[in-house]
Amino acid sequence: MSPIAKKRISFTIQLILAILVTLIMLFPIYWMLVTSVKSQAEVMQAVPSLWPREFHFENYANALKMAPFGLYTKNTIIMTAGIMVLQLSIALFAAYGFAKGKFWGREQLFLLVLGALMIPHQATFIPLYVLVADLRWIDTFQGLIIPNAVSAYAIFLLRQNFKSINDSYLEAARIDGMGRIGLIFRILVPMCKPTVITLTIITFINGWNLYFWPLIITNTEQYRTITLGLAKLKRAFAGLEVQNFHEIMAGSVMAILPIAIIFIVLQKYVVKGIANASLK
Repeated sequence: MSPIAKKRISFTIQLILAILVTLIMLFPIYWMLVTSVKSQAEVMQAVPSLWPREFHFENYANALKMAPFGLYTKNTIIMTAGIMVLQLSIALFAAYGFAKGKFWGREQLFLLVLGALMIPHQATFIPLYVLVADLRWIDTFQGLIIPNAVSAYAIFLLRQNFKSINDSYLEAARIDGMGRIGLIFRILVPMCKPTVITLTIITFINGWNLYFWPLIITNTEQYRTITLGLAKLKRAFAGLEVQNFHEIMAGSVMAILPIAIIFIVLQKYVVKGIANASLK
């Protein structure tokens, strides 16, 4: 067999495997979309259908009636925006210190930051809850945002990128009279734009998808988020559980829509940013 034929066969096999993996990854999303427009009777059939017999877009209206999604969305936007601003701001200044700062114990302190990546979030829930309760931040945006204000992963990722920037750029800017804040936001951030955008997307997705922390820190509807609203879509009538999976899926579609749009638009920066960090 000629080398060209071997190359074509190899390419064909890789293409088939890539298509199969893509279909497997996308099928849950497809199933959520088609289920969101099915009737309850069709959803509960013993043999599921891959395509709706009839489209029931009223499922989305019913989902909105069953839970105050407008309030949940507003709360989620406020919480996510607060987490994004704090995490990125703290990560930028900390990464600058660990990458370009000159002080005793810099590497040892950075090892502590890396150590934080190995601590499961579940292990910190109880002490965090006690602290938030003592501060009387239960059912407040402070309680939702402040405990998520620092990301060790964001500090690590930015530090790796900042270290790759030649110090001559910073020295030239210092000679022109630029301060530390100017060095970060006018030199380092533009030169590490893909990584900063990647972290912004990751932080947005993580904040938007938070479930367990808002669940334990909120007691009323006033501060609950959209992930908690999805759990409210499962109703009960006369003590009998109603399997309204079609409306749950409709709510899920509305919940993931902002994430999907942002990721599709900015996905090239995510790939480039993570690739850059892994090679530094």
